[in-house]
Amino acid sequence: MQNSVPGQRPSSREGVLGFSVAAVLMGTMGVFVEQAGLDPVTTVFYRCVFGLATMAAYCAWKGYFRSQRFSRRLIGLALLSGVLMVSQWVFFFGSLERVGIAVSTVVFHVQPFWVVLLGALVFREHVSAAKLAWIGIAFVGLALAAGIGRNTLSADSAYLTGIAFTLIASVLYAGVTLIAKALGDLRPHLLTMIQCAVGVISLPWLAPSGATTHIALHQWGWLAGLGVIHTGLTYALIYGAVPKMPVSAIAVLQFIYPLTAVLVDWLVYGRALTPLQGLGVGLIVLASLGVNLGWSPNGRLLRRLRPLR
Repeated sequence: MQNSVPGQRPSSREGVLGFSVAAVLMGTMGVFVEQAGLDPVTTVFYRCVFGLATMAAYCAWKGYFRSQRFSRRLIGLALLSGVLMVSQWVFFFGSLERVGIAVSTVVFHVQPFWVVLLGALVFREHVSAAKLAWIGIAFVGLALAAGIGRNTLSADSAYLTGIAFTLIASVLYAGVTLIAKALGDLRPHLLTMIQCAVGVISLPWLAPSGATTHIALHQWGWLAGLGVIHTGLTYALIYGAVPKMPVSAIAVLQFIYPLTAVLVDWLVYGRALTPLQGLGVGLIVLASLGVNLGWSPNGRLLRRLRPLR
């Protein structure tokens, strides 16, 4: 990621536009999953099929196959990230049918905080007291956004399962993010293509009936959209936009995705967040901005916390 300089302003504006369009498109993904009306494994399988075809065509058009050098280490890490990414998609799609688009997407967006914690535990990365404070605020927001404390929650096992699935998906995606840091030499477009290939190859073995499920004509359109729009187009837009944008812009604009999902869930399905859930969303957004932009919360709180090493 590069900070913008005066000579890069037009490029930065293009990056902001591309990133914003991609985030809005991603916010509509839940509708495509729900309208497809298939089980999560089958839905992910066909997302991978269409996503693989789209990303392979794009990489061939851009000449990435000729310019990319592969090593055993690179391929091994890419395949591992594929296993994590495909598993993440399955769990996330499973959560959508249990808790809805808005709650699933908002809860999933605590994944940057898992990245910080996993980095500290696995790679012994330094975590400042400020980051620990923001992480604590984020998980308070998570509890509120997830609806923990509702009178009906203890009796709603499907809802609890959906929240658990979302949290599992967010941890898996944090693992993908950490692996991607070690794949600096691999173009992200090729990484996405490999991840989709892992799903195409592995999912029929895990759920053989998924690839042979009868699919109606209208379902094919939604499945194709998940692969072409929400995998091929959006990832190409994001990967093209991020190098052109300052970190501060990325930190703010990344919330277009969950906020669009909340709006879409309300407009299409009439599912609105409660005021407490809205407060939870606000806390997650605030904490994420605090971590990404290096803000410091209350000074008294910071003096009581020690850095985690």
